[in-house]
Amino acid sequence: MKLSEIQKSLDATILYGHDRLEDDVFACGAADLMEDVLQATAKGAVLLTGLTTVDVVRICTIMEICAVVFVRGKMPDDGTLELAKSYNLPVLTTNRSLFVSCGRLYMQGLRGLDGYW
Repeated sequence: MKLSEIQKSLDATILYGHDRLEDDVFACGAADLMEDVLQATAKGAVLLTGLTTVDVVRICTIMEICAVVFVRGKMPDDGTLELAKSYNLPVLTTNRSLFVSCGRLYMQGLRGLDGYW
């Protein structure tokens, strides 16, 4: 799935990364606990989360996550967004909940990282 398809499916606003919308995303992870992200995400996945701290960007960088989508209308502060820009990490935000966002992406064929590929 392309990042542009995720953006359209979630009616998301692109905060950074307009030039990366044609990047391929092979899976999705969703969590508000960053320790869960460290255990259950992989390179090339998109992360859906309600956390908007700089730690999210740092973990995305460590795990080689290709983009982050903030759910429930959450907006990162300037420091978080600037750090994402410095790593060229696409950042989106959607008003949809974490549950609905995951469901919409799953219905379009994007799978999670639970080992049942």
